[in-house]
Amino acid sequence: MEATFETKQERAVLVGLNADCFTKEQTATDETLEELEALLETAGGFCTGKILQNRHTPDSHSFIGEGKAQEVKMLVEFTEATMVVFDNELSPGHIRALEEILGVTVLDRSALILDIFAQRAKTREGRLQVELAQYKYLLPRLSGMGKSLSRQGGGIGTRGPGETKLESDRRHIRERIARLQSELEQVRQVRGVQRERRMKNSVPVVAIVGYTNAGKSTLLNKLTGAGIPANNRLFDTLDTTSRQLTVSDNLDVVLSDTVGFIAKLPHHLVDAFRATLEELEYADLLLHVIDSADPNREEHIAVVESLIRKLAKPDTQVLRCYNKADLVSAEEIPIGEDVVKMSAATGQGMDDLLKAIERTLGHSRHHIIVTLPYSMGSMVDTLHKNAQVLNVDYTVEGILVETIVDPILYGRLKDYITKEL
Repeated sequence: MEATFETKQERAVLVGLNADCFTKEQTATDETLEELEALLETAGGFCTGKILQNRHTPDSHSFIGEGKAQEVKMLVEFTEATMVVFDNELSPGHIRALEEILGVTVLDRSALILDIFAQRAKTREGRLQVELAQYKYLLPRLSGMGKSLSRQGGGIGTRGPGETKLESDRRHIRERIARLQSELEQVRQVRGVQRERRMKNSVPVVAIVGYTNAGKSTLLNKLTGAGIPANNRLFDTLDTTSRQLTVSDNLDVVLSDTVGFIAKLPHHLVDAFRATLEELEYADLLLHVIDSADPNREEHIAVVESLIRKLAKPDTQVLRCYNKADLVSAEEIPIGEDVVKMSAATGQGMDDLLKAIERTLGHSRHHIIVTLPYSMGSMVDTLHKNAQVLNVDYTVEGILVETIVDPILYGRLKDYITKEL
């Protein structure tokens, strides 16, 4: 599924509906329209104007009401906009009605995010996940995607499945969805084998999470030298990157970067990216990277914590990493046992972060040398399965094993410890 690009920059009017009957996630505000503008710029577009409409309920025909729709049309014509992007989720009927009234392509927030994902995905897994999300988004909208489907290969909203594919019957698309899900299941199985190997070697997994553009990739680069492009734009990372990190002499971890979270992230996107996001489910520790200078910091923290509750194990420990701390005063960052003040760009606070990771994970791990009698030879297999075995030596005194163990194994081996490192 190849992305195609226009040299001409798309010009878009942004529209949001704030309805009394909407939930907080469904409604549009000045802040979410600002974020929509940042998303549009990330997709390669330019905002020519914004309109926020307040109503008790959406209009059954035109979503924002006929009068407001005419106002949007005038702004489109005045600013020579080529499309209108809504901050809300639109039904196929609303898309069709609005395109007839406005005379230009109409997209909603989900379609815009999908377009960015289509641009950003680089690996086979990422492309599979994007294509699956696009088909799941488009399938129920086929009858209402008027102008959006007629624009072949051009600009925002058209990267991905082309017109001929989408005009074929729904059965073909459902078959394609089934094939994509099958391929992603294979990816998931490979990831599961890799995870089992890590668990066998007793290497904890630390996953970096956070609102999009909070600085997650910059942090991974700073700690591991991963060399991931870290640009100041939304959804810059779609493909999970994992690197080994030596936290201390006693603790190595696997550090994984994840796709950035965002308010009103479409559900089908979360579902499609579950193969990537399931790293959270198996993580021993989450580093929640927070942009300290973000004017909507607390709202974005709440969004990430909500998704953590959905995707991670209930007892997973979380360290709040207040990134870009060099851009705010010290008083603006809270103090706590699970809080680290840092700057991934300058390196400030990296030592504190490593100490916090070791304190959270490493305090319960013991680097020991044990001398086991030969009658306990089966314990060597147990250690290979459930601990990190660094060295095994068969001597006259017994089996010398250098290993890093958890508290349970430490308790079982206490009588045989000859040295604690």
